[in-house]
Amino acid sequence: MVVQLSDDEWRAKLADEQYRVLRQKGTELPGSGRLLHNTKNGDYTCAACGNVVFKSATKYDSQTPGLIGWPSFSEAASRDAVKLVDDTRFGMQRVEVVCGNCGSHLGHLFADDSSPNGKHYCINSVALEFADQDEA
Repeated sequence: MVVQLSDDEWRAKLADEQYRVLRQKGTELPGSGRLLHNTKNGDYTCAACGNVVFKSATKYDSQTPGLIGWPSFSEAASRDAVKLVDDTRFGMQRVEVVCGNCGSHLGHLFADDSSPNGKHYCINSVALEFADQDEA
């Protein structure tokens, strides 16, 4: 089920920082996210719609300068969990990662030699919720 809300509905649903990141394509400060050092077993979901976007088994600690400070994942939870979009904002050539269900901005995809498969999903903590499988 694809979630489509008006801008006013997103503003009412999300906290200010979530709205800035998820709907306005912002970035949280590096090292500030509550899920950066999370090592629990579970699912990472889109904070806007609840779609499972990443699994704890694919979370890792990046050692690549410039990519440290945000949760790092080597792959998405499923083929349709996220969508990749060309991002040329600010004169850069990047790949934006958006939720496959609601289109909210999650972060960016980069190459990373410290990743198990060379892919680095650099994701904002504020764009995620965590469902702890050990507490379920």
